[in-house]
Amino acid sequence: MTAQAPGRPVMADSASGWRDSLIGLRNRVIRNPRFQRWAAASPFTRFIARRRARALFDLCAGFVYSQVLVAFVQLRLCDHLADGPRSVEALARLTDLTPEAATRLLRAAASLRLVRPMPGGRYALDDLGASMIGNPSVAAFIAHHELLYDDLRDPVALLRGQTQTRLSQFWPYAGDRPKTPPGAQAQPESYAGYSALMAQSQALLAQDILEAWPMTRHRCLLDVGGGEGVFIAEAAAQAPNLQLKLFDLPPVAARAQEALVRRGLANRVECVGGSFLRAPLPHGADIISLVRIVHDHDDESALALLRAVHAALPSGGTLLIAEPMAGTPGAEPIGDAYFGFYLLAMGRGHARRPDELNQLLLSAGFTQMRVLSTRRPLLAMAMVAKKL
Repeated sequence: MTAQAPGRPVMADSASGWRDSLIGLRNRVIRNPRFQRWAAASPFTRFIARRRARALFDLCAGFVYSQVLVAFVQLRLCDHLADGPRSVEALARLTDLTPEAATRLLRAAASLRLVRPMPGGRYALDDLGASMIGNPSVAAFIAHHELLYDDLRDPVALLRGQTQTRLSQFWPYAGDRPKTPPGAQAQPESYAGYSALMAQSQALLAQDILEAWPMTRHRCLLDVGGGEGVFIAEAAAQAPNLQLKLFDLPPVAARAQEALVRRGLANRVECVGGSFLRAPLPHGADIISLVRIVHDHDDESALALLRAVHAALPSGGTLLIAEPMAGTPGAEPIGDAYFGFYLLAMGRGHARRPDELNQLLLSAGFTQMRVLSTRRPLLAMAMVAKKL
């Protein structure tokens, strides 16, 4: 390689240079007020200009929209409208609001397609509102987001690591790192809140994952970070002959054991408590699942986890990863914006693209990585890998 003369800028290749020049030209044109006025008036560009103006305003107003949703959930409007339309006056009485305040909220909710206005001054659930009835975990996560919103009051301080976040206290395992002394772990009672929240959201996700990768082809499943056993229970229902193991931190594994016994799975499941950062994973499973686990960890801990999984699997064993992934077509903001900042507030981890997971899997010794299609990829994509 030829040395560059001191003080001389490094020249980009010609393709990059032309591309950078065109981007600079585009930016100068778009930011020009005269061009903006022309684009807003021209029949050829008016639609694009208005759509981009709306998108920019939505970015500015996003917090207001989310708070409308919070009020909608806290006042239980889904429940009040579940059986059919109601008048503003009736909803005002049910929510302890004045008719004026109820009208303001209902109009805001209608603009977000949570409700729709009906003849006679009544309101009914719209598509988004009705879908929340069949998925109660959505309401639980909306209520949970109070912690995230509080942590995002000063996003720059959060990025600079100057914030003691509430989310990091809600998720007690966020402080579990390779060099953390075992005695520094949170007390058992602190695991109840997050375990219950994860259990509420897991059933729908589990069905999508098991549709993408059926468990009927396997003999024994070990679910690492399995929470209260919702994924294990769904797998058991799909594959009646499947033996089951669950590994999680001791307080969580104890809760899972109780929950799975109540489901009638006492003779099929073994729940083991521990930390993969300090102890080997249980052996004996021909498939190990990591459902919404890898993205909770930084690269050092994620690689340690994948190596522990590799050591626990037999030759020919399968690893199944399912979680929201960055760069998912049509859901890019979920991986990079939402989970990017949620996991930052939690204290560690980030959503990864499939090629980034591939590199970690290769480093851990896995081969034959494959991305699987799921019914709702914005909630979770899936990958499988093999141990040779």
